[in-house]
Amino acid sequence: MSTNRRFLLARRPAGIPVADDFVLSEEALPDLTDGQFLIRNRYASLDPAIRGWMDDAPSYMPPIPLGSPVRASTVGEVTASKSADFPVGTWVAGLNAIEEYSVGAAGGFTQAIDVSIVPSPTNFLSILGAVGMTAYFGYLRACEPKPGDTVLVTGAAGAVGSLVGQIAKLNGAARVIGIAGGPEKCARLIQRYGFDAAIDYRGKDVAALSAAIAAEAPNGVDVIFENVGGDVLDAGLNNLAMHARIGLCGLISEYNNPGEKTGARNVWQLIVKRATMRGLLVADYVPDFPTGITAMAGWLREGKLVFDEHVDQGIENALPAFLRLFSGTNDGKMILALGTEA
Repeated sequence: MSTNRRFLLARRPAGIPVADDFVLSEEALPDLTDGQFLIRNRYASLDPAIRGWMDDAPSYMPPIPLGSPVRASTVGEVTASKSADFPVGTWVAGLNAIEEYSVGAAGGFTQAIDVSIVPSPTNFLSILGAVGMTAYFGYLRACEPKPGDTVLVTGAAGAVGSLVGQIAKLNGAARVIGIAGGPEKCARLIQRYGFDAAIDYRGKDVAALSAAIAAEAPNGVDVIFENVGGDVLDAGLNNLAMHARIGLCGLISEYNNPGEKTGARNVWQLIVKRATMRGLLVADYVPDFPTGITAMAGWLREGKLVFDEHVDQGIENALPAFLRLFSGTNDGKMILALGTEA
Protein backbone atom coordinates (compact mmCIF):
# COMPACT_ATOMS: atom_id res chain seq x y z
CA MET A 1 0.00 0.00 0.00
CA SER A 2 1.27 3.48 -0.89
CA THR A 3 -1.70 5.53 0.39
CA ASN A 4 -3.33 6.03 3.76
CA ARG A 5 -7.04 6.57 4.34
CA ARG A 6 -7.62 8.86 7.34
CA PHE A 7 -10.81 9.89 9.19
CA LEU A 8 -10.25 13.62 9.73
CA LEU A 9 -12.04 16.09 12.01
CA ALA A 10 -13.23 18.88 9.69
CA ARG A 11 -15.15 21.01 12.22
CA ARG A 12 -16.16 20.97 15.88
CA PRO A 13 -19.43 19.05 16.35
CA ALA A 14 -22.37 20.91 17.87
CA GLY A 15 -24.24 18.21 19.75
CA ILE A 16 -24.31 14.75 18.18
CA PRO A 17 -21.64 14.52 15.46
CA VAL A 18 -22.84 14.47 11.85
CA ALA A 19 -21.18 13.51 8.57
CA ASP A 20 -20.19 17.09 7.69
CA ASP A 21 -18.00 17.20 10.80
CA PHE A 22 -15.57 14.75 9.18
CA VAL A 23 -13.68 14.05 5.98
CA LEU A 24 -12.36 10.70 4.79
CA SER A 25 -9.11 11.56 3.05
CA GLU A 26 -6.57 9.55 1.12
CA GLU A 27 -2.96 10.65 1.45
CA ALA A 28 0.49 9.38 0.53
CA LEU A 29 2.33 7.41 3.16
CA PRO A 30 5.03 9.47 4.87
CA ASP A 31 8.73 8.66 4.68
CA LEU A 32 10.20 7.35 7.91
CA THR A 33 13.07 8.98 9.75
CA ASP A 34 15.53 7.20 12.03
CA GLY A 35 13.79 5.71 15.07
CA GLN A 36 10.33 5.68 13.47
CA PHE A 37 8.19 2.76 12.35
CA LEU A 38 5.02 2.43 10.29
CA ILE A 39 1.99 0.76 11.88
CA ARG A 40 -0.72 -0.87 9.78
CA ASN A 41 -3.66 -0.27 12.10
CA ARG A 42 -5.92 -3.33 12.07
CA TYR A 43 -8.42 -2.15 14.68
CA ALA A 44 -9.39 1.13 16.33
CA SER A 45 -11.13 1.49 19.68
CA LEU A 46 -14.24 3.68 19.62
CA ASP A 47 -14.81 5.23 23.04
CA PRO A 48 -17.13 7.94 24.42
CA ALA A 49 -14.08 9.98 25.47
CA ILE A 50 -13.32 10.65 21.80
CA ARG A 51 -16.37 12.90 21.66
CA GLY A 52 -14.88 15.15 24.34
CA TRP A 53 -11.57 15.37 22.46
CA MET A 54 -13.43 16.82 19.47
CA ASP A 55 -14.45 19.93 21.44
CA ASP A 56 -12.23 22.96 21.87
CA ALA A 57 -12.49 22.78 25.64
CA PRO A 58 -10.12 22.16 28.55
CA SER A 59 -9.61 18.47 29.22
CA TYR A 60 -6.98 15.97 30.29
CA MET A 61 -5.85 15.81 26.64
CA PRO A 62 -5.61 18.60 24.07
CA PRO A 63 -8.45 18.94 21.55
CA ILE A 64 -8.03 17.10 18.27
CA PRO A 65 -6.75 19.75 15.83
CA LEU A 66 -9.05 20.48 12.91
CA GLY A 67 -7.82 18.73 9.80
CA SER A 68 -6.17 15.97 11.84
CA PRO A 69 -7.28 12.34 12.12
CA VAL A 70 -9.58 11.50 14.99
CA ARG A 71 -7.51 10.27 17.93
CA ALA A 72 -8.11 6.67 19.02
CA SER A 73 -6.38 3.67 20.53
CA THR A 74 -5.36 1.14 17.91
CA VAL A 75 -3.90 -2.32 17.49
CA GLY A 76 -1.80 -3.07 14.45
CA GLU A 77 1.33 -4.49 12.91
CA VAL A 78 4.64 -2.86 12.03
CA THR A 79 5.05 -3.01 8.24
CA ALA A 80 8.16 -0.82 7.84
CA SER A 81 10.71 0.23 10.40
CA LYS A 82 13.79 2.32 11.09
CA SER A 83 13.69 1.36 14.78
CA ALA A 84 15.60 -1.58 16.20
CA ASP A 85 13.04 -1.81 19.01
CA PHE A 86 10.10 -2.30 16.64
CA PRO A 87 11.09 -4.61 13.77
CA VAL A 88 8.73 -5.44 10.91
CA GLY A 89 6.11 -7.95 12.00
CA THR A 90 5.80 -6.67 15.58
CA TRP A 91 2.24 -6.30 16.81
CA VAL A 92 1.68 -3.08 18.74
CA ALA A 93 -1.02 -1.23 20.68
CA GLY A 94 -1.10 2.47 21.41
CA LEU A 95 -2.83 5.81 21.16
CA ASN A 96 -2.87 6.69 17.47
CA ALA A 97 -5.82 7.63 15.24
CA ILE A 98 -8.63 6.34 13.03
CA GLU A 99 -6.40 5.88 10.01
CA GLU A 100 -5.10 2.88 8.17
CA TYR A 101 -1.45 3.69 8.91
CA SER A 102 0.21 5.57 11.77
CA VAL A 103 3.83 6.52 12.38
CA GLY A 104 5.24 5.49 15.74
CA ALA A 105 8.50 6.07 17.53
CA ALA A 106 10.30 4.40 20.42
CA GLY A 107 9.47 6.08 23.71
CA GLY A 108 5.96 7.03 22.64
CA PHE A 109 2.59 5.64 23.64
CA THR A 110 2.92 2.56 21.41
CA GLN A 111 3.95 -0.71 23.03
CA ALA A 112 4.70 -4.16 21.61
CA ILE A 113 2.09 -6.82 22.41
CA ASP A 114 2.02 -10.61 22.24
CA VAL A 115 -1.10 -11.51 20.26
CA SER A 116 -0.43 -15.23 20.76
CA ILE A 117 -1.78 -15.07 24.32
CA VAL A 118 -5.27 -13.88 23.33
CA PRO A 119 -8.02 -15.22 21.04
CA SER A 120 -7.98 -11.97 19.03
CA PRO A 121 -5.79 -8.85 18.85
CA THR A 122 -8.96 -6.87 19.59
CA ASN A 123 -8.69 -8.09 23.18
CA PHE A 124 -5.93 -5.51 23.68
CA LEU A 125 -8.59 -2.84 23.04
CA SER A 126 -11.08 -4.40 25.45
CA ILE A 127 -10.40 -6.62 28.43
CA LEU A 128 -6.58 -6.32 28.33
CA GLY A 129 -6.56 -2.71 27.12
CA ALA A 130 -7.66 0.62 28.52
CA VAL A 131 -11.22 -0.65 29.02
CA GLY A 132 -10.16 -3.54 31.21
CA MET A 133 -7.64 -1.43 33.09
CA THR A 134 -10.26 1.29 33.69
CA ALA A 135 -12.56 -1.28 35.24
CA TYR A 136 -9.80 -2.94 37.26
CA PHE A 137 -8.03 0.10 38.70
CA GLY A 138 -11.07 2.35 38.65
CA TYR A 139 -12.98 0.01 40.92
CA LEU A 140 -10.23 -1.51 43.06
CA ARG A 141 -8.26 1.71 43.58
CA ALA A 142 -10.51 4.74 43.07
CA CYS A 143 -13.64 3.25 44.69
CA GLU A 144 -11.81 1.78 47.71
CA PRO A 145 -14.13 -1.24 47.91
CA LYS A 146 -14.74 -3.25 51.06
CA PRO A 147 -16.07 -6.79 51.45
CA GLY A 148 -19.83 -6.76 51.87
CA ASP A 149 -20.40 -3.56 49.88
CA THR A 150 -23.55 -2.88 47.93
CA VAL A 151 -22.34 -1.60 44.56
CA LEU A 152 -24.24 0.38 41.92
CA VAL A 153 -22.84 0.47 38.38
CA THR A 154 -24.32 2.89 35.85
CA GLY A 155 -23.88 2.28 32.14
CA ALA A 156 -23.54 -1.28 33.38
CA ALA A 157 -24.03 -3.04 30.04
CA GLY A 158 -21.15 -1.09 28.50
CA ALA A 159 -17.62 -2.35 28.03
CA VAL A 160 -16.32 -0.90 31.32
CA GLY A 161 -19.46 -1.28 33.41
CA SER A 162 -19.97 -4.96 32.60
CA LEU A 163 -16.44 -5.72 33.81
CA VAL A 164 -16.78 -3.56 36.93
CA GLY A 165 -19.78 -5.57 38.08
CA GLN A 166 -17.89 -8.83 37.70
CA ILE A 167 -14.77 -7.51 39.42
CA ALA A 168 -16.92 -6.26 42.30
CA LYS A 169 -18.36 -9.75 42.82
CA LEU A 170 -14.89 -11.30 42.65
CA ASN A 171 -13.71 -8.78 45.24
CA GLY A 172 -16.38 -9.65 47.80
CA ALA A 173 -19.25 -7.26 47.10
CA ALA A 174 -22.43 -8.52 48.73
CA ARG A 175 -24.76 -7.10 46.09
CA VAL A 176 -24.13 -5.58 42.66
CA ILE A 177 -26.85 -3.58 40.93
CA GLY A 178 -26.59 -2.39 37.35
CA ILE A 179 -28.42 0.36 35.48
CA ALA A 180 -28.83 -0.08 31.72
CA GLY A 181 -31.18 0.82 28.88
CA GLY A 182 -33.80 -1.69 27.78
CA PRO A 183 -34.95 -5.15 28.88
CA GLU A 184 -32.42 -7.02 26.74
CA LYS A 185 -29.42 -5.28 28.27
CA CYS A 186 -30.86 -5.64 31.77
CA ALA A 187 -31.35 -9.36 31.21
CA ARG A 188 -27.76 -9.66 30.00
CA LEU A 189 -26.47 -8.01 33.18
CA ILE A 190 -27.95 -10.80 35.28
CA GLN A 191 -27.70 -13.79 32.97
CA ARG A 192 -24.27 -13.17 31.42
CA TYR A 193 -22.38 -10.82 33.72
CA GLY A 194 -23.64 -12.08 37.08
CA PHE A 195 -25.18 -8.88 38.48
CA ASP A 196 -27.65 -9.42 41.32
CA ALA A 197 -30.18 -6.91 39.99
CA ALA A 198 -30.72 -4.70 36.95
CA ILE A 199 -32.69 -1.48 36.57
CA ASP A 200 -33.92 -0.12 33.24
CA TYR A 201 -33.50 3.66 33.28
CA ARG A 202 -35.67 4.23 30.23
CA GLY A 203 -38.93 6.02 30.90
CA LYS A 204 -37.91 6.95 34.45
CA ASP A 205 -37.33 10.44 35.81
CA VAL A 206 -35.05 11.06 38.79
CA ALA A 207 -37.80 10.26 41.32
CA ALA A 208 -38.76 6.99 39.66
CA LEU A 209 -35.17 5.91 39.19
CA SER A 210 -34.35 6.83 42.79
CA ALA A 211 -37.25 4.67 43.95
CA ALA A 212 -36.09 1.75 41.78
CA ILE A 213 -32.59 1.93 43.29
CA ALA A 214 -34.03 2.14 46.81
CA ALA A 215 -36.08 -0.98 46.18
CA GLU A 216 -32.93 -2.93 45.26
CA ALA A 217 -30.72 -1.34 47.93
CA PRO A 218 -32.94 -0.45 50.92
CA ASN A 219 -29.89 0.28 53.09
CA GLY A 220 -28.27 2.46 50.46
CA VAL A 221 -25.31 1.88 48.14
CA ASP A 222 -21.74 1.86 49.42
CA VAL A 223 -20.09 2.30 46.02
CA ILE A 224 -21.25 3.94 42.80
CA PHE A 225 -19.21 3.39 39.67
CA GLU A 226 -20.51 6.25 37.54
CA ASN A 227 -20.42 6.23 33.74
CA VAL A 228 -23.55 8.23 32.84
CA GLY A 229 -24.08 11.40 34.89
CA GLY A 230 -27.18 13.61 34.69
CA ASP A 231 -30.40 12.18 36.09
CA VAL A 232 -28.81 8.76 36.60
CA LEU A 233 -26.12 10.18 38.87
CA ASP A 234 -28.68 12.28 40.74
CA ALA A 235 -30.76 9.17 41.44
CA GLY A 236 -27.69 7.37 42.75
CA LEU A 237 -26.80 10.29 45.01
CA ASN A 238 -30.29 10.01 46.53
CA ASN A 239 -29.43 6.47 47.67
CA LEU A 240 -26.03 6.75 49.29
CA ALA A 241 -25.12 4.77 52.37
CA MET A 242 -23.08 6.48 55.06
CA HIS A 243 -19.47 7.06 53.93
CA ALA A 244 -20.22 5.91 50.38
CA ARG A 245 -17.54 6.19 47.68
CA ILE A 246 -18.27 7.31 44.13
CA GLY A 247 -15.85 6.68 41.28
CA LEU A 248 -16.57 9.15 38.49
CA CYS A 249 -15.45 7.40 35.32
CA GLY A 250 -17.65 9.01 32.65
CA LEU A 251 -20.63 11.26 31.94
CA ILE A 252 -21.87 9.92 28.63
CA SER A 253 -25.29 11.56 28.98
CA GLU A 254 -23.55 14.97 28.87
CA TYR A 255 -21.07 14.56 26.01
CA ASN A 256 -23.36 15.63 23.16
CA ASN A 257 -25.06 18.53 24.97
CA PRO A 258 -24.42 21.53 22.69
CA GLY A 259 -24.61 24.12 25.50
CA GLU A 260 -23.81 24.17 29.17
CA LYS A 261 -23.50 20.79 30.86
CA THR A 262 -26.32 19.88 33.25
CA GLY A 263 -24.16 18.52 36.02
CA ALA A 264 -25.34 16.79 39.19
CA ARG A 265 -27.91 18.57 41.35
CA ASN A 266 -27.93 16.37 44.44
CA VAL A 267 -24.34 16.86 45.59
CA TRP A 268 -25.75 17.96 48.96
CA GLN A 269 -26.07 14.23 49.66
CA LEU A 270 -22.28 13.98 49.75
CA ILE A 271 -22.42 16.14 52.87
CA VAL A 272 -25.41 14.38 54.36
CA LYS A 273 -23.78 10.95 54.02
CA ARG A 274 -20.18 12.10 54.43
CA ALA A 275 -19.48 10.50 51.08
CA THR A 276 -16.65 11.06 48.64
CA MET A 277 -16.71 11.49 44.86
CA ARG A 278 -13.46 10.93 43.02
CA GLY A 279 -12.66 11.42 39.36
CA LEU A 280 -10.70 8.58 37.81
CA LEU A 281 -8.58 8.39 34.67
CA VAL A 282 -6.90 5.21 33.52
CA ALA A 283 -3.76 7.09 32.45
CA ASP A 284 -2.86 7.48 36.12
CA TYR A 285 -2.35 3.73 36.42
CA VAL A 286 -0.22 3.05 33.33
CA PRO A 287 2.86 2.06 35.42
CA ASP A 288 0.74 -0.63 37.09
CA PHE A 289 -0.80 -2.02 33.89
CA PRO A 290 1.26 -5.25 34.02
CA THR A 291 -0.32 -6.04 37.39
CA GLY A 292 -3.82 -5.38 36.08
CA ILE A 293 -3.29 -7.31 32.85
CA THR A 294 -1.93 -10.31 34.76
CA ALA A 295 -4.92 -10.32 37.12
CA MET A 296 -7.50 -9.89 34.36
CA ALA A 297 -5.87 -12.52 32.17
CA GLY A 298 -5.82 -14.93 35.11
CA TRP A 299 -9.52 -14.43 35.83
CA LEU A 300 -10.25 -14.87 32.13
CA ARG A 301 -8.35 -18.17 31.96
CA GLU A 302 -10.19 -19.40 35.05
CA GLY A 303 -13.55 -18.60 33.48
CA LYS A 304 -14.35 -15.97 36.10
CA LEU A 305 -14.77 -13.10 33.63
CA VAL A 306 -16.75 -12.78 30.43
CA PHE A 307 -16.67 -9.90 27.98
CA ASP A 308 -18.16 -8.93 24.65
CA GLU A 309 -16.85 -7.04 21.64
CA HIS A 310 -18.86 -5.36 18.90
CA VAL A 311 -16.74 -5.05 15.75
CA ASP A 312 -17.91 -3.01 12.76
CA GLN A 313 -16.03 -3.15 9.48
CA GLY A 314 -14.32 -0.44 7.46
CA ILE A 315 -12.98 3.06 8.03
CA GLU A 316 -15.79 4.39 5.84
CA ASN A 317 -18.18 3.32 8.60
CA ALA A 318 -16.31 5.14 11.37
CA LEU A 319 -19.10 7.65 12.10
CA PRO A 320 -22.09 5.26 12.29
CA ALA A 321 -20.00 2.87 14.36
CA PHE A 322 -18.99 5.69 16.73
CA LEU A 323 -22.59 6.86 17.11
CA ARG A 324 -23.61 3.41 18.36
CA LEU A 325 -22.03 4.42 21.66
CA PHE A 326 -24.66 7.14 22.15
CA SER A 327 -27.69 5.28 20.76
CA GLY A 328 -26.87 2.15 22.76
CA THR A 329 -26.99 -0.16 19.71
CA ASN A 330 -23.59 -1.75 20.34
CA ASP A 331 -23.38 -5.09 22.10
CA GLY A 332 -20.02 -4.96 23.82
CA LYS A 333 -16.81 -2.98 23.43
CA MET A 334 -17.13 -0.90 20.24
CA ILE A 335 -14.28 -1.59 17.83
CA LEU A 336 -13.75 -0.62 14.19
CA ALA A 337 -11.88 -3.06 11.96
CA LEU A 338 -9.61 -1.10 9.62
CA GLY A 339 -8.24 -4.12 7.78
CA THR A 340 -7.95 -7.87 7.85
CA GLU A 341 -5.43 -9.61 10.07
CA ALA A 342 -2.11 -10.54 8.50
